[in-house]
Amino acid sequence: MDHAEVLLIGGRAGVGKTTVGWEVSALLRSEAVAHAVIDGDFMGMVHPAPEGDPRRTEITERNLTAVWANFARLGYRRLIYTNTMSVLPETAGMFERAMGATVGITRVLLTASDATARQRLVGRELGSELEQELQGSARKARLLDQRAPAKTVRVVTDGRLVVDIAREVVAATGWTGPHPALKP
Repeated sequence: MDHAEVLLIGGRAGVGKTTVGWEVSALLRSEAVAHAVIDGDFMGMVHPAPEGDPRRTEITERNLTAVWANFARLGYRRLIYTNTMSVLPETAGMFERAMGATVGITRVLLTASDATARQRLVGRELGSELEQELQGSARKARLLDQRAPAKTVRVVTDGRLVVDIAREVVAATGWTGPHPALKP
């Protein structure tokens, strides 16, 4: 493969992006598919720089570029990248600049109902920001539903096993050949 490929896994808080990303990685490892994984939330975790602040976008891109350069130097050409808003059209430029103009981009939007997201967030958010996370999750779910490009693969997570969700996501990438264990 002469160009890089990235699988963008986006979705509201509580949808299971990180968990699905790790399971996708496990499935790819079982098929001996070389890849790297980045949780995009950590690429721009700085303070002060509220959501939407250009400094957060700038540091995210700089960090992505540096980390990807390290992976690429070692021969990696495929990246799994999880982040809430990563599937939106405006992120394409960041990945093209960080990974090369010919990067192949597969967008997967994980979805969950308000009730499912709430249940997951209540179990996860043990600190002081639960209410903020719940409100932000609902707002971002609506935004993602409206703005995700038409070719984005939408995968429902409500009431499903993570391995079944990950199989569907892997199938969307085309990174593995036909294999009975990977059929959705």
